[in-house]
Amino acid sequence: MYQEWGSRPLGGRAVVWTRTAGAGPQRVLPDGCTDVIWSDAGSDGGLAGALFVAGPDTRAHLAQGPPGTRWIGLRFAPGTGPAVLGVPAYELRDQRVPLAALWPGAEVRRLAERLAEEAARSAGPGRGADPGGGAVPGRGGGGRSGGPARALEAVALERLRRAEPPDPAVGAVLAGLSRGRSVAEVAAAVGLGQRQLHRRSLAAFGYGPKTLARVLRLNRALEAARAGTAFAEVAASAGYADQAHLAREVKALTGVPLGRLLA
Repeated sequence: MYQEWGSRPLGGRAVVWTRTAGAGPQRVLPDGCTDVIWSDAGSDGGLAGALFVAGPDTRAHLAQGPPGTRWIGLRFAPGTGPAVLGVPAYELRDQRVPLAALWPGAEVRRLAERLAEEAARSAGPGRGADPGGGAVPGRGGGGRSGGPARALEAVALERLRRAEPPDPAVGAVLAGLSRGRSVAEVAAAVGLGQRQLHRRSLAAFGYGPKTLARVLRLNRALEAARAGTAFAEVAASAGYADQAHLAREVKALTGVPLGRLLA
């Protein structure tokens, strides 16, 4: 079971999500985002009961754990993760790494202990622990403020406050590519040469602007397809040459055909 809701303290810079593992793996699609994730036990790659980071993916990742394993995460909008984590995004591309590899070990241990305490406290007597704190997504994320979500948000907010001012070009690049503008158009709009744009995109997003544009286009297409739009219309509106191009890109980035992805 997967749920997500907007982070009130972090505004549009992050969403909070929770997931409980089922019997099989879950396909996590590339979206240009970076996540900080805590699991109560048995997370990806043997990082049981740990805090870890999921970097920006260039292809789908199959997340799995023992049935019943619970995760809670902060998913940072494209370009936001480096300011929180303290490393350029390209160092985390297609990676799942312990948070202690990026932050001081003592700080990570304190945060993990706090998250475990919050999860136990939010469970209450006679209840199973809800790692999010008990409120219903979409009805005011602040209702989960007693759980681990609040602790993760507080740490991220403090790190953002201490970080260097964001690169002013990053938001404009993301906005332009999200609207389907070409890399050349975006470079001209922000006053950068294409090589400069590529270097700064690697640091902010984890990949160059062409790959970021492909990932953002994929997500636009999937949003339209999930709303019931015909695939041919999806291809045209999202900026693919034709439906066959859409099919190739979906298979390349997600590993499965579009129809199966939506089933």
